[in-house]
Amino acid sequence: MVGSTPAPTGAPQSKSPPPARRVAIAHTAAAALLLPVGSCDPVINVYGSFFPAWIVCLLFGIVLTVVARLALAIVGLERHMAPLLLVYPSLTVLFTCLTWLLLFRT
Repeated sequence: MVGSTPAPTGAPQSKSPPPARRVAIAHTAAAALLLPVGSCDPVINVYGSFFPAWIVCLLFGIVLTVVARLALAIVGLERHMAPLLLVYPSLTVLFTCLTWLLLFRT
């Protein structure tokens, strides 16, 4: 008969899957959770530039250059340095590269 429900049996029917199937579901879920973790690298190589790492290094380089500029101004050596337009960008590049070497050298 179409549309009829099965006759109830004496034993209660369990809606959970059998143990072997639960283990397989658990393993599949664990693999699905671990898959993105394995491919989630914080450093992405974009044409050899290692994208996020260089931004962090550049920020450190800029902050260290500002600190160096304040230190040089307080000591009074800034007026003897010329041209400042080349000195501070060079210091930024130097501090950025040193930060890269300290943090990401492999």
